[in-house]
Amino acid sequence: MPPAVRRGKVRSDATGRSLPVNKPVSLAVPDADAALVARRAAALPRYTSYPTANHFGAGVGAADYRRWLAALPEGAALSLYLHIPFCDTLCWYCACSTRATRRYEPVARYLDALEAEIAAVSALAPARHRVTHIHWGGGSPDILTPADIARLAAALRARFAVEEDAEFAVEVDPRLMTAGKADALAAAGVTRISVGVQDFDPAVQQAIGRLQGVEVTREAIGLFRARGVRSVNVDLVYGLPRQTEASLAATVEQVLALAPDRIAVFGYAHLPRRVANQKLIDGAALPGAVERFAQSRLLAERLAQAGYVALGLDHFARPDDALATGALHRNFQGYTTDRADALIGLGASAIGLMPRGYVQNAVAAADYAARVAGGGLATVRGWALSDDDRARGFAIERLMCDFALSLDAVAARFGGAAAAAVRAVAGSVLADDEDGFVERTADGLRITERGRPFVRHVCARFDAYLDPEGGARHSLSV
Repeated sequence: MPPAVRRGKVRSDATGRSLPVNKPVSLAVPDADAALVARRAAALPRYTSYPTANHFGAGVGAADYRRWLAALPEGAALSLYLHIPFCDTLCWYCACSTRATRRYEPVARYLDALEAEIAAVSALAPARHRVTHIHWGGGSPDILTPADIARLAAALRARFAVEEDAEFAVEVDPRLMTAGKADALAAAGVTRISVGVQDFDPAVQQAIGRLQGVEVTREAIGLFRARGVRSVNVDLVYGLPRQTEASLAATVEQVLALAPDRIAVFGYAHLPRRVANQKLIDGAALPGAVERFAQSRLLAERLAQAGYVALGLDHFARPDDALATGALHRNFQGYTTDRADALIGLGASAIGLMPRGYVQNAVAAADYAARVAGGGLATVRGWALSDDDRARGFAIERLMCDFALSLDAVAARFGGAAAAAVRAVAGSVLADDEDGFVERTADGLRITERGRPFVRHVCARFDAYLDPEGGARHSLSV
């Protein structure tokens, strides 16, 4: 296999900083590793929660959510997630809870319901709470008009006690961005934008129904940097149809020239039985498991060459970024430094996490709006956490974030039968390891370098609810 990245000269990125020389990267997978990848290419959860959302049920509803909000301590730190479930076009690969609309009327109606939910939830939150993180996701939050961006941000700040230095991230579609929208988001206090790129190769973009050039992406990022919003995250996806190591190698060079502070690298989850728009993707054009693995290693090695720090399974950040310097955690937005006492999910399909469990709103926008109008809350399902859930969830999160688990920490935090159950699983993981994925430490276990790409396999051993036949619900683990 030829080198995936050709030699280049030292050049400057979009901020004027020097980029390192592009050294050749050759990631031909040895036969032994290829056999391992093929054997381990199972569909497994990404573990952005535990239990995973497919286990949530109607046993938790609005009444539980009211009690759980009321039970939050005074002075609680809150993280707010707002979901905007609209795009102007629907990308074929996307599995997010969203729908395409060419009319703005449904979006405007939805904002009325969202404001009503904000009012209802804030009234139930502790009087002396403090909001430390805000995240707007979708869908495409920048489908909103500048006036509605300002309206929504004002509603949040009027109802919640948002700290002056709160982190405020928003997902943007560069194809929808305008100077007016950038003005409104900057005025709202946005501190970071997250930009979806996936792959810049035109053939790949045609195969996934998302046409987005490098220049429109550069212009969108420039609008925010010119307004003082300096932190930029870029999302890349491997395992897409017609995608090759060469196309990814070219894309990553173009992304590096944009000088993002963070880069998230996700493996495409092809689940056409669950996601109707994915039926438009030609399954025969998808790379196989070994090819996917080589693509992910190419991205990781090139980003490391460029000076990014690898974090957890699939995130990368500049060494001075808070994600690289702070304690790593994991939630439905992926890896984060968010350590709030509770995550408040607002909007259709939004998921929240209270100390007592998970809550999720109605998925369809019309159902969500009707429930908010009828009682202020739109909770339709969730999960009440047990001590065993908390201990296993802690173990999974630490493995996903740190690639290590301290059993002493589990015992100190949870104790009793829950800690004993985690210790028993850890012992069996160490005893059963035939692939060199884990090694024993003084008080637990550590994922080896060989095992890091397969960390989800280790985490799955701690999952008491994993359905061996539930592969259609999850993404490929390599």
